[in-house]
Amino acid sequence: MNDAAFDSLDALAAHLRTEIAKKKYILLYAYNGTGKTRLSMAFKDIGKQGEGEDATRDTLYFNAFTEDLFTWDNDLDNDTNRELRLNTASRFFNGLEELEMDTRIRDILSRYVDFDFKILTKNVEARVVTYVSFEKDVLKDGRLERIDNIKISRGEENVFIWSFFLAVVQLAFDVENPDDAYGWVDYIYIDDPISSLDENNSVLVACDLVKMFSDKPKQNIVISTHHTLFYNVLSNELKSKLGRSWERNLSQYYIEKKMENEKYLLKEEKSDSPATYHLSLLKELKSAAETNDIKVYHFNMLRNVVERTSVFFGKKGFGQFVEESTNPQLYARFLNLFSHGRDSIFSFRQPDDNHKEILKAMLKEYLEKYEFQLSD
Repeated sequence: MNDAAFDSLDALAAHLRTEIAKKKYILLYAYNGTGKTRLSMAFKDIGKQGEGEDATRDTLYFNAFTEDLFTWDNDLDNDTNRELRLNTASRFFNGLEELEMDTRIRDILSRYVDFDFKILTKNVEARVVTYVSFEKDVLKDGRLERIDNIKISRGEENVFIWSFFLAVVQLAFDVENPDDAYGWVDYIYIDDPISSLDENNSVLVACDLVKMFSDKPKQNIVISTHHTLFYNVLSNELKSKLGRSWERNLSQYYIEKKMENEKYLLKEEKSDSPATYHLSLLKELKSAAETNDIKVYHFNMLRNVVERTSVFFGKKGFGQFVEESTNPQLYARFLNLFSHGRDSIFSFRQPDDNHKEILKAMLKEYLEKYEFQLSD
């Protein structure tokens, strides 16, 4: 396939549905800010027919919206019973009544964490609420003691939700009757689980995911990520699983958002590492600098590039570029501030003029030092 340009994420999603009819797996790579989550929802929406209880779907998906189906009740009055409540109005939870759902989740969860859980129900204001209560064995005075109703960390919560999703995927794979809980699933779309999970587990998560895929799954599977290592492991594991047939069953693409015309470019990527990734980041940064349309997330982009350049030259962090720059203390402070400080969460907040000039200066010095050829 040659590179293809699309005017919208809806058009790109429609194209992916056409492409996946020819292949079992599609692996997508795109950096943050491209629109991966919105693309997954556009893909899902194409398969949505009707409204309300009679609506039909064909896509089981994992993305930021999946995480929003789980919300905490921290028992503010008594500070005792901390519950992760499930929005059971979503058909994502249709399999809760299936046998061994707890066991399926627990088998997966135990690979990543050391706490346990119970899925319970109770009546709250004349309605049934389904929730998860967490517990953990703690060593106390030489003996293990079970602590109930614990509040798990945000990272542990993300691992639990991911394990829950994988248990649902297993149920979807095992479906034999279309009328079963997940008999409606024709596509599985996974968007960037590494954004939520511990990055140190990226290899394990990728390997576990591919291991779950049957040789000939009924469903077609799309996975998108911004994480280079996760992409690399997925690519290699899928190719190993598929053997010589991988080119017939796996498509790999790089998605680039063209800032100058708001188009989405889909590029075929047969290697296990997206080679054009950093060039695309630099082209985006250069375009932002030339138009003065600089957002806070551009600082994170630049940090990403200079960090990997430093690694290439055998240095840690962003030392190679920053240490040899004309203003190392200033550059280090601003890269840290916007990449890891509180400001980094405001992705669309506009930096002030001084911040913009610092980014322009850093980018200019970087491009002069390393002489990248940024062709259109």
